Amino acid sequence: MKELLMGNEAVALGAIAAGVQVVSGYPGTPSSEVLETIAKRNPGNIHVEWSVNEKAGAEVAAGAAYAGARSLVTMKQVGLNVASDPVMCVNYVGVKGGMVVYVADDPGPISSQTEQDTRHFAKYAHIPVFDCVSPLQAFHAVQEAFDFSEKHGTPVILRSTTRVCHACEDIEIPEIKSPAPCEGFIKDSRWVIFPKLSYNAKLRIAAREPEISEEFSHFTIKNGNPSGNSIEGTGSIGIACGGVSYSYVQEAITGNEDKFTILNITTPYPFPSSLAQEFMDEVDKVIVFEELDPVIEDELIYLTGFQYSENFIRGKRSGSVITGGELDSALVGAVIEAETGIPAVINHEEYSDKPDAPVRPPVLCAGCPHRASFYAVKQAVAQLKKEGASFTDAIYCGDIGCYTLGNAAPLFTTDTCLCMGAGITVAQGLNHADGSTLNFAFTGDSTFFASGITGTVNAVYNQADMILCVLDNSTTAMTGHQPHPGMGITMMGGRTEPIDIAKVLEGIGVSSIRQVDPLDYEASVNTVKAAAYESGVRAIIFKSPCIAIVSNDGPSTVDSKRCVGCRKCIDQLGCPALIMKDGKAFIDRSLCTGCQLCAQICPVGCIRKEAAND
Repeated sequence: MKELLMGNEAVALGAIAAGVQVVSGYPGTPSSEVLETIAKRNPGNIHVEWSVNEKAGAEVAAGAAYAGARSLVTMKQVGLNVASDPVMCVNYVGVKGGMVVYVADDPGPISSQTEQDTRHFAKYAHIPVFDCVSPLQAFHAVQEAFDFSEKHGTPVILRSTTRVCHACEDIEIPEIKSPAPCEGFIKDSRWVIFPKLSYNAKLRIAAREPEISEEFSHFTIKNGNPSGNSIEGTGSIGIACGGVSYSYVQEAITGNEDKFTILNITTPYPFPSSLAQEFMDEVDKVIVFEELDPVIEDELIYLTGFQYSENFIRGKRSGSVITGGELDSALVGAVIEAETGIPAVINHEEYSDKPDAPVRPPVLCAGCPHRASFYAVKQAVAQLKKEGASFTDAIYCGDIGCYTLGNAAPLFTTDTCLCMGAGITVAQGLNHADGSTLNFAFTGDSTFFASGITGTVNAVYNQADMILCVLDNSTTAMTGHQPHPGMGITMMGGRTEPIDIAKVLEGIGVSSIRQVDPLDYEASVNTVKAAAYESGVRAIIFKSPCIAIVSNDGPSTVDSKRCVGCRKCIDQLGCPALIMKDGKAFIDRSLCTGCQLCAQICPVGCIRKEAAND
């Protein structure tokens, strides 16, 4: 049936038609009606939430997309500033289910503190962007955006502007159906954003941009009006435009259409260069109309200059210089030699016999309480499965800090890591996409204060089912042990009342809060199991100081006569102080802090604290 729909309503119903399953957002004119319409027309099994801010909303959407669900997050242009951390990072990580970031720009500004053009952010973040022309086109464009997102494994920005958001048009709406269940989260190292993976991702993104640019040069939106990137007319005067400006141009040239050739850009990034070049070859002069900034105009100027500069200017655009990572003298010299034939001054022979440095992946320190926390959670999950617990799998959502290293063998307890604070919200997105899993969210004490409180509020408000694990080691460990609000110390050297994490959680509305020393293995396992049998948002504070800020308690030692060489302490904990020597476990005294975690899991009790006279 046909309905008269506002642009935002058209985006909402287009998303429903595309099978969206999780929708999050933060209200802000001119974007608000999208989420409200989906909530109103919800067929029953779409999770819809007002998130506490745009960052939280983007992270919830990312978590859902990791599980294979189609997700949509909505905001206005200034809200994209708040969401920029996860939106930037999720492009490097990639998605499985389609993820669309709907951003409504506000030229004028009519109801905003600043004017901003989201197309700049798309280019900055290397995220493809679709630009809405009209409500009808927006209805079809959001469906194309979901397909494109899944095809290329990337989030897609759907950009609109005030006049498109609030204009109305008759649109044929299909029958609203419930979306099919998603595949669910499949564990893979790709979901954890480590520097090496990010470097490889940047190279992959850079390589795909010319391919997408060429694809966009032939891109059409099924049933859209206009149909996508296109050249219309045969006049000698060219007009390039995009977004609502296309509609303004159509009205302004009425009666003189034969004098103009129009280039309409629906996908401004990556820019459809081949189509634009074809357009410029056909006209004598080009006038550009667009809101807000000269994005299309700059691209046309670049293409005009590139015709001359292609062989004159060599760099990243020509493929001569690497697009990711750092440069060094050797790389610079090699490019100079390749481009000019002039030998580089770098003496490569001087280092030709230098052996490769050994691979030394980062590991949690010996005695780190985070290792004990992760191990307790993992063992509790194993026991719960034996006891017949109903969850299909346990998913461990990590965060930025030392505890990101929980992803490494043998712990394997970091399945996702997006950006600071996102572990808490990604867990919510996974939960809303697939309610059959047991979802853990790990965060440090410093990270909790930095950006975890917001995500926890979001979890309570939107009734997520998850276990928040705060790994409280009483410092900001990874960056050099700087103070934070939970320590009661300021950078001015003054003392202040420490902010109690448990009281913060209680104030937020977390009703189930437990605290345990992770180095007490049995108590920790029982604490995790007790939380797992509950529902809703529950929290466990694993509290034990970082080994770098407390005095060493003295090393442990192995009674080699009793050791049976089972390797349990080594294979399950991965502590760098534990090695095998002559078929027996051996503890490196220079590394061991005497935490005694290994002693608590040794099946034959051969590990003990080293006596003073040992």
